[in-house]
Amino acid sequence: MRKLISGLHEYQHRVFESQKDLFARLSQGQAPEALFITCSDSRINPNMITQTEPGDLFILRNAGNIIPAFNTFSGGEAATIEFAVTGLNVKDIILCGHSHCGAMRALLYPDSYRHMPQLISWLGNAEATKRIVLENYTDVDEEHLLNVASQENVLVQIENLRTLPAVAARLARGDLSIHAWMYKMEKGTIFGYDPAQGQFVEATQLGTDGMKTRNLLAEL
Repeated sequence: MRKLISGLHEYQHRVFESQKDLFARLSQGQAPEALFITCSDSRINPNMITQTEPGDLFILRNAGNIIPAFNTFSGGEAATIEFAVTGLNVKDIILCGHSHCGAMRALLYPDSYRHMPQLISWLGNAEATKRIVLENYTDVDEEHLLNVASQENVLVQIENLRTLPAVAARLARGDLSIHAWMYKMEKGTIFGYDPAQGQFVEATQLGTDGMKTRNLLAEL
């Protein structure tokens, strides 16, 4: 806590003071450019990796960047996305997975996480990811299998994202784009899914169009 309290002091007396105009404007309302969905992992900082300011991104985080498919009992994820898409009218949704994901490790190797029943239950929303990986990548070693799972999971969760009524309506109008990203933390590199190539490539090589199809992955 000492480090956090010190950080609060630094924020209030240096950062906030130097950006008073920005925060005064933000206090009047928000108009984020994109909804950024990613993992709760402490090593992921959406604003840092995109070099954005407060107010630029509407951020949704959970273990494994998972979006449950639509049902009548949809919870916080669906509500957050609905608010971003319908209330804030974001133009882009970015779903970003990452390397060395603990949630994906728990998905593939649940026996080591049986003392975390809530986590195992939550990962049931990624069962399709597990089946895809275990049945189609039988010749991949454990280290690379985790990386493949993180990539496949991004695409699976985007399919779930499309089932949400608010998202489906905007996609039908053609005024919402969805982007699949992977963050390789050890190199600080973002990869984006390119439907033309059927694989993830460095995001800086991509255009701004959203993801429209799903194909096989290439190893990052």
